[in-house]
Amino acid sequence: MIFEFIGGLGIFLFGIKYMGDGLQKAAGDKLRDILDKFTTNPIMGVLAGIIVTVLIQSSSGTTVITVGLVSAGFMTLRQAIGVIMGANIGTTVTAFIIGIKISNYALPIIAIGSIMLFFFKNKKINNIGQVVFGFGALFYGLKLMGSGMKPLRSLEAFSDLTIGMSEHPLLGVVIGTVFTVIVQSSSATIGILQELFGQGLIDLKGALPVLFGDNIGTTITAVLASIGASVAARRAALTHVIFNIIGATLFLLILAPFTSLIASMQENLQLNPEMTIAFAHGTFNITNTLIQLPFIGALAFIVTKLIPGEDSIVEYKAKHLDPIFIEQSPSIALGQSKEEILRMGKFASKGLEETNLYLQTHHKKHAEMAFQLEDAINNLDRKITDYLIAISRSEMSQSDSEEHSMLIDTVRDIERIGDHFENIVELVDFQLSNKVKLTDQARKDLDEMFSLTVETVSNALESLDQKDHDLASGVVKSEEKIDKLERTLRKNHILRMNEGICSGQAGIVFVDIVSNLERIGDHSVNIAEAVLGYRK
Repeated sequence: MIFEFIGGLGIFLFGIKYMGDGLQKAAGDKLRDILDKFTTNPIMGVLAGIIVTVLIQSSSGTTVITVGLVSAGFMTLRQAIGVIMGANIGTTVTAFIIGIKISNYALPIIAIGSIMLFFFKNKKINNIGQVVFGFGALFYGLKLMGSGMKPLRSLEAFSDLTIGMSEHPLLGVVIGTVFTVIVQSSSATIGILQELFGQGLIDLKGALPVLFGDNIGTTITAVLASIGASVAARRAALTHVIFNIIGATLFLLILAPFTSLIASMQENLQLNPEMTIAFAHGTFNITNTLIQLPFIGALAFIVTKLIPGEDSIVEYKAKHLDPIFIEQSPSIALGQSKEEILRMGKFASKGLEETNLYLQTHHKKHAEMAFQLEDAINNLDRKITDYLIAISRSEMSQSDSEEHSMLIDTVRDIERIGDHFENIVELVDFQLSNKVKLTDQARKDLDEMFSLTVETVSNALESLDQKDHDLASGVVKSEEKIDKLERTLRKNHILRMNEGICSGQAGIVFVDIVSNLERIGDHSVNIAEAVLGYRK
């Protein structure tokens, strides 16, 4: 019984994850764009949360993405609250899918998915095959869980527990919460609840409090994702917890009429037991959202008071790229582009500093910040490039045309700096996961090269800002120092390896980090040379 239940649960969780990944691939990498663009007001935020959750089949996943966007400054706390509410509604789709009851066809569905995965080379067909395979696995896992739970009806202890949940709703809430915290998937625990109710192992009065608890338990994923993140991210995660606790409390107060309503829906709509729980889940989350939607401001105020502190988040969205300037004055539009490029450059400089801190301290928060900064750089790269392409369609003077070319090249160089410091973070991850130890001298050498590279990047950006030829010339000289230092450090490290002071793996990590820093120096000098070659 235990093996069948645990195995079924594993296949069910795999099916949901695999199906969600397939849907995400089939939809393209648009999830962040949906959350970024369509959260202008709370109602749009709710709709965006529903859409993304339906696509990835995980409210926890949507909330984690939202926490990440808030942490990276792409989204405000108020926008995030709307998305979190929408995610709770979107997750009910899984329960409705389960309510269709097509478990008997699970294996043929898995077979069709396998054929699409292994016998076709077309990526779109493969992605759809992944969705179909995950869909079948979900139902097959559910069938195994149901089969494993059948002997429970003969266990007196289980019967006593279900009677206790009917008589003491808080017990049901606690059980639902704890089990979802363990499994970290409300879809799985609600699927189990649907099977229990379908087999008559629990009555409606006992099932509904467990359902409320499942919704509270699913917040654990967002809470875990927010640990060590920004103040705003922790506030977003706490909002998710408060939102679901308030909802569960309200519905516990009206448990008797709510139970009667769901029983009436089951009878009037002739719903099967699994679909009855799906309707209860949907009604709970939609009603909870409608009740709390007008109080988003109050929720934001409460979490701000509960988690005090200044939020150090930088606004990563483009600030200066107003399309109106393109039509009115391409020259002003170029100036706006330059301001945005300088902001992008500051992110690159900051990301390099965070990468060095990660190398020195091995604290994950520095790696996460570096990745977020690289994400922001990529976002600005797309926005600025699109803006500059739009400007190129306008008539420009010779001087403006030269500046336009310089800015296009500079955007590319800054984006590449972001790629290189991301490479270094991944090398440090490799070092930590493989327990590769760098010698004290190697760490000291890397710190020296990091300091020189950070200073060179900073001076290159300053020369661009001020159009300072002297500073740009200094960057060219600094880059020559970086090249010379790189050659020296390589030789020194080879000597250490030959003497057996450090391992071959440490040598690979060291040389690759030095190589990435040298390439960052190259991109810095590209920016400086563009300034030196600019006539204006």
